[in-house]
Amino acid sequence: MEVLRPQLIKIGGRVYRKNPIQEQTYQHEEEDDDYYQGLMECAEEPCETYEVMQTPQGFRCTVKAPSLLYKHIVGKRGDTRKKLEVETKTSISIPKPGQEGEIVITGQHRSGVISARTRIDVLLLTFRRKQPFTHFLAFFLNEAEVQERFLKFQEEVLEKCSMDHGVDSSIFQNPKKLHLTIGMLVLLSEQEIQQTCEMLQQCKEEFIELQELVDRVLERFQASGLIVKEWNSVKLHATVMNTLFRKDPNAEGRYNLYTADGKYIFKERESFDGRNILKLFENFSFGTLKLNSIHISQRFTVDSFGNYASCGQINFS
Repeated sequence: MEVLRPQLIKIGGRVYRKNPIQEQTYQHEEEDDDYYQGLMECAEEPCETYEVMQTPQGFRCTVKAPSLLYKHIVGKRGDTRKKLEVETKTSISIPKPGQEGEIVITGQHRSGVISARTRIDVLLLTFRRKQPFTHFLAFFLNEAEVQERFLKFQEEVLEKCSMDHGVDSSIFQNPKKLHLTIGMLVLLSEQEIQQTCEMLQQCKEEFIELQELVDRVLERFQASGLIVKEWNSVKLHATVMNTLFRKDPNAEGRYNLYTADGKYIFKERESFDGRNILKLFENFSFGTLKLNSIHISQRFTVDSFGNYASCGQINFS
């Protein structure tokens, strides 16, 4: 089925096919060489929408990318870059590790420069998808009424359902961190955080109605590559219980996580039986509040109020 329905990657207004390859779990950058071969099959047709400048020496094109992803363009011992340069008859200049800047592609032929740019974009997008989420877009639910109702919900669940498997106080959200999630983000530099703030401001100016707003925000960020497309429409939700909140390292079950270099790791995780909770509390009211801002929240952080630290926001009133 993977052959008949390969993954599609959208770059610069065009859709490219990512042909399936025999691939083990990505663990280290040493595997970039083999991974490159499979990826380049989906970049056979160059994109003509790139801005390519003519110079006295030929043609030139630049690519903006966070420094964290440079190593995937360079490859082990520089092999990935060398293959790109040989196959596209170009020269590719990449900033040194830790330095922010632009990848510069130069060559005698415009088609070769465009081909190199397309292949680099495919590599960048693919390895970006392997990075762990760093931020998320959300409405904060930090009104006192909502937090009080949440604590009441927690109290009643523990009173009526504590005998159900896995149900205990450790799986409830911190009431100060309650939020409605719009989408998860991978922001790898200060420039991308600033880009996110600017895009949010544009969305505020263009969209009014709430569902339209969150749907269009999602579309805008999916098109930019900062959010991976999973759904066509946002289903606003607030997580009130999650076994990820447990701190017991000996819990049962397991779930997938990525390290910063794209390696899979597995954590033990105990499940819980939520059937009675759904029956008893399906119509539980958590109160009302006015959603007047969208925040760019950073994961695994806490601000002075006990909420997630915000890197930026737009206000509606």
